[in-house]
Amino acid sequence: MTVHLVLLPLFAVVVPALPAATRPVPSPVPADTRQLVLSVSADWDAPVLGSFGRTGLAWGAGLHPSGLPGPHKREGDDKSPAGAFDLRLATGYAPGPPQGTRLPYRPATPTLRCVDDPRSKLYNRLVDEVEVTKDWTSAEDMRRPDDLYRLVVWVGHNDAPVAADAGSCIFLHLRSSPTSVTAGCTALDDAPLERLLVWLDPAKRPVLVQLPEGALLELNEAWGLPTPRRAGGP
Repeated sequence: MTVHLVLLPLFAVVVPALPAATRPVPSPVPADTRQLVLSVSADWDAPVLGSFGRTGLAWGAGLHPSGLPGPHKREGDDKSPAGAFDLRLATGYAPGPPQGTRLPYRPATPTLRCVDDPRSKLYNRLVDEVEVTKDWTSAEDMRRPDDLYRLVVWVGHNDAPVAADAGSCIFLHLRSSPTSVTAGCTALDDAPLERLLVWLDPAKRPVLVQLPEGALLELNEAWGLPTPRRAGGP
């Protein structure tokens, strides 16, 4: 398996990971995962300009166990989710995906929404507004007037099952500038996101592991993660 490290203000290397046969049992990374994106922040509270939520990170709901020590994500907290998450779907403004894309792709029509109203029965779901009964007061327009959602990879956060108010509509998407922050998503420049989208292969069950540096150092052995080096380090 290859671990592909992107979005890393602290770390920037591509290294081999432990094979599934030797991955420790407590790891939330599925045994059939052969692609892993590792994303690291400085700590829980510090936003990473251009990359993460404006108030830092908090444990999300994904493949990892619940109840881990530290902050836990809630709707509207402006935190990016920490933990391990499937990467399973792409959307974009073009009618078809970029050449070489293997993830399922859904065109972002003017009526495509991601519902972020916790009171809605469609909370944290991607829906076409003309095909469902609208019961929400708030939703993300997946075709924005800017380019932020021109390419999007859906992060499998709080969707299996969905829990009300646990956070919604988490994506990998384009960033507006090197100094911008997000409302909870993880943002990349155009070229890295385009390369990542082509690299991701659903047959290899790609997973995003997103952690602050301290949690990574505590969990990397138990979760079977590589120990990356600092960018520019030995």
